[in-house]
Amino acid sequence: MGLPESLIASRPLLREALPTRKGEAEGGCGVIGLAASVPVAGRHLLQALVQMKNRGNGKGGGIAAAGLDPTFFGVSQELLEQDYLLAIAYLDGTAQAEVEGSLETTFLLEHALSLPTLPDPRVLGLEAPPPAVRCYFARVRPEVRARFMQAHGITEEAAAEDEVVYQHSYRLNRAFYASEGEKRAFVFSHGKNLLILKLVGYGDDVVRYYRLEDLRAQVWIGHHRYPTKGKVWHPGGAHPFLGMHEALVHNGDFANYASMVSYLAQRRIYPLFLTDTEVAVLLFDLYHRVYGYPLEYVIEALAPTTERDFTLLPPQKRRIYRMLQAVHLHGSPDGPWFFLIAQSLPRERTFRLIGITDTSMLRPQVFALQQGVAGIGLAASEKQAIDAALESLAQEDRRFWPHADRYWNARGGSHTDGGAFIFTVERGSFLCTDKFGRPIQADPLKQPPLPWPPVVRRARPPELPPAELYAWFVRKLPEWGYGDLEALLDELVRGATCDQERQWALQTLTLLLDRRYPTGGLKPSAVRWLLEQTLSRFLEHIRQAPSPGYRWLGQGAPVPEPEPEATLVLDARGYPSEGADSLARTLVELYRRGFRRFLLAHTRGQRFVGCGLGAASHGVHIDVYGSVGDYLGSGLDGAEITVHASGQDQLAQILKDGRLVVHGDVGQTFMYAAKGGEAYILGNAAGRPLINAVGSPRVVINGTALDYLAESFMAGDPLQGGGFVILNGVYFDEDGSLRDLDTPYPGGNLFSLASGGALYVRDPHRRLSEEQLNGGEFAPLGRADWELIRPYLEHNERLFGIPLSRLLDGREPGEVYRKVQPAGHQALLPEEAWVRKEA
Repeated sequence: MGLPESLIASRPLLREALPTRKGEAEGGCGVIGLAASVPVAGRHLLQALVQMKNRGNGKGGGIAAAGLDPTFFGVSQELLEQDYLLAIAYLDGTAQAEVEGSLETTFLLEHALSLPTLPDPRVLGLEAPPPAVRCYFARVRPEVRARFMQAHGITEEAAAEDEVVYQHSYRLNRAFYASEGEKRAFVFSHGKNLLILKLVGYGDDVVRYYRLEDLRAQVWIGHHRYPTKGKVWHPGGAHPFLGMHEALVHNGDFANYASMVSYLAQRRIYPLFLTDTEVAVLLFDLYHRVYGYPLEYVIEALAPTTERDFTLLPPQKRRIYRMLQAVHLHGSPDGPWFFLIAQSLPRERTFRLIGITDTSMLRPQVFALQQGVAGIGLAASEKQAIDAALESLAQEDRRFWPHADRYWNARGGSHTDGGAFIFTVERGSFLCTDKFGRPIQADPLKQPPLPWPPVVRRARPPELPPAELYAWFVRKLPEWGYGDLEALLDELVRGATCDQERQWALQTLTLLLDRRYPTGGLKPSAVRWLLEQTLSRFLEHIRQAPSPGYRWLGQGAPVPEPEPEATLVLDARGYPSEGADSLARTLVELYRRGFRRFLLAHTRGQRFVGCGLGAASHGVHIDVYGSVGDYLGSGLDGAEITVHASGQDQLAQILKDGRLVVHGDVGQTFMYAAKGGEAYILGNAAGRPLINAVGSPRVVINGTALDYLAESFMAGDPLQGGGFVILNGVYFDEDGSLRDLDTPYPGGNLFSLASGGALYVRDPHRRLSEEQLNGGEFAPLGRADWELIRPYLEHNERLFGIPLSRLLDGREPGEVYRKVQPAGHQALLPEEAWVRKEA
């Protein structure tokens, strides 16, 4: 009998839990995780969690940390690494003696401490008192381990000890925390160098209540909202959930929860908390610890590769994946989900943050990577949460700065990267890889923004029109260091006091923020940081000395008299993300008072910007700087919004009229159910852009979309005033050069089930195949089509500096752009059809 069978056979005394059930269903959780080559304090998660608070509901929040600081617990590094850290939650203080008596039968308890807490949880508005937490550093008694190994024929001591700990925690939870009965105590976590804490509240409440602001760890994950199935009014029902040496948080829910429980029961694994998230981490533990699968196979068992992506895998991978799916497919989570896993690998002294998304991609996720003197990887429900964590770090530690080198969305089940990414920290080294183990990194030739010496000689930028001055900066920048650039930018805004000078400086700064260009040895992310610092100083001058063309307003400040031609600088700091006093509501009130030009500065996750302006809001211009939140421009009817960064999820939903320009990427369900208007996107769209759009929306996406672009598109004939999408399939590399993507569209559901409108896809190498269309068909690009889309491509050039001549590359439009039009409904092709067609 092999080790996996021996471990499973050792579990006959683990009685099956109470019958499975489904409770309340509510999705949209807020998750964030980070892994860094240096320890990071817990306080740096706080602002990110606060800004995602709308994704929670106060009924469940938690954190997990791996790669811990031993001084927080009063132990040595050796003890921290060798002992199991048993974190026990006490809901009833009288249970402590009984629990410790149980522990002592199995463990040698070498150190114990009670975690500090706030004196009164009511200061955080918590409805239920959080549990007291006592941490025990323990080793399995040698005689217990020996008896277990002899009884079950297990020869590996470490595997035996892990299983002893796992089974003891199960029995303790069954005895002290019955899902349907009395709740006195339960195990938060039992892994090595891993801690889980949770309560009935929000994730940031956990950090504050248990005073984790100064706890340093190399991996963190945080979560808002209770699990979508199961009991929710006690902390046992909150995320994260525990495997052995890993903690998992989850956004989404499973349609096959009952079958997953049945699958686990066949392997003598019985969930206790009746939640979908718990079964996910139990599956991970089964595949990783018990079966000993490499991480790639664990991910494949959880998120099977299907359809077109499966056929594009190398033959050897297809063979192995078929075997994995044959054994595990009926236990794989079915439904929209995104996992973040914090993992401690005690034998290797390694820690990992793992992000996995399912193939439907219905839950939002963003990954990010920053590499300099220190390395850090992040993943979250929203990009703005990642930016908040980086900004917090940068304020204390100059090894970090507020922007990642790379941001990306995962396409679940992708044949190119697997739709899963792993950030690994091992003895101070840092590595980011995809599912297949291929490294992902920033340009190693770009130098991080270390503290630089002051510049003695200051030069004044030449007095040129903004476009020419921008071009001068771009020519000179590869020759400069960070100090030179900082000094020149400071001079650019130093003397800008009158309206004309301010307009000149603002237009130049904005061009430098919006465009992509060579930066020499400087990191583009750090150049952006310097530009934003300069913009902040510039806007502070306006606050101190308003001029007729530029007014300033911050939270609590008196509202100036409206002047339609003046620009109102609205400082977003301090405005809540949503609600009666939010930035979005304030913007609507200012519009009603007569303001028409707005510059929103320092946005930090505020949602619904541009919503609620009402019908016929033509003539309103809103420029957004910073890191804005979800639903921007939704319901817009005439106004023009320019985002001088990337957008988030649900942008421009049900857009009716107006224009949206985004100098970056956009998130999930961009322009869902849009009815009209124009949009120009510099980068990529995540999953399901323009689904269920009708009428006449007209959109240019310069990058690509993950999948399901224009699903159920119902716009009219574009040649008769209907809607369309132009997909250019290009990107800028880290040195500012425009490149073609490997394929203009990677998914298998382009224009799926569309009944109107058209797509114009730049595909000069004819890499799109008919099998990707699923409801569309290729049609000749006629003269009328080109005359229709050419003005939009010309405006795209003015906005982003992407020359139409470069897109055509000396060829005729019909050789470069392909038209996709509706072809009547057809069902998704079965996998066998993909195999035949690809063959």
